Amino acid sequence: MALTILILRLAVCILASPVFLLDFLGLWNWICKKWFPYFIRRFTVTYNKQMASKKRELFSNLQEFAGPSGKLSLLELGCGTGANFKFYPPGCRVTCIDPNPNFEKFLINSVAENRHLQFERFVVAAGENMHQVADGSMDVAVCTLVLCSVENPEQILREVCRVLRPGGAFYFMEHVAAEPSTWNSFWQQVLDPVWFLVFDGCNLTRESWKTLEQASFSKLKLQHIQAPLSLELVRPHICGYAVK
Repeated sequence: MALTILILRLAVCILASPVFLLDFLGLWNWICKKWFPYFIRRFTVTYNKQMASKKRELFSNLQEFAGPSGKLSLLELGCGTGANFKFYPPGCRVTCIDPNPNFEKFLINSVAENRHLQFERFVVAAGENMHQVADGSMDVAVCTLVLCSVENPEQILREVCRVLRPGGAFYFMEHVAAEPSTWNSFWQQVLDPVWFLVFDGCNLTRESWKTLEQASFSKLKLQHIQAPLSLELVRPHICGYAVK
């Protein structure tokens, strides 16, 4: 099986050789950072339609973590185009962080469409180093479809714990590796190198639940689901929340 995966990987990489050449020349990263927000804007419309009930269920108790003022201070990591905004409770104070500055114009459009929120600011930074966000300043942190593409998931979660107040919560919804010895797992392994390059560092085979289980949260509520998505490769998901 391993040899078959290797051979098929090589075949797929040959087909994608123009992209690998652009990457070798140092051009692909610039191209990807420019076009990826346009792709995400279209993708998230479909994703939200197919995952709306799951997102509403996930975020249904967000307000329980509001501070003494009654207002919820929320930090969204890898905010992209602001696809989660419509699922947040009214009056929620939202700070967004993303390493790609090209998302900002799409984010502004989402802010205009979601007047029930209080938008605080957009910070251009990687989640592994959120020094612009003060210690213990957030009630809730959120990331959806983010842990699959970050360079250091362990450091992301350390930073999340730093910026959350005691008793604050981290909400997540992520596509993950399929169960071993399934056809989905087989094709994830075949396509992963090309997928990683084309989709801005996204990993099909990342086992993000293990990182969450090893993080220093006092409570973790995590479930594995098969998301009702058209593309079977990314149907394996985890979702839930962890309390600091």
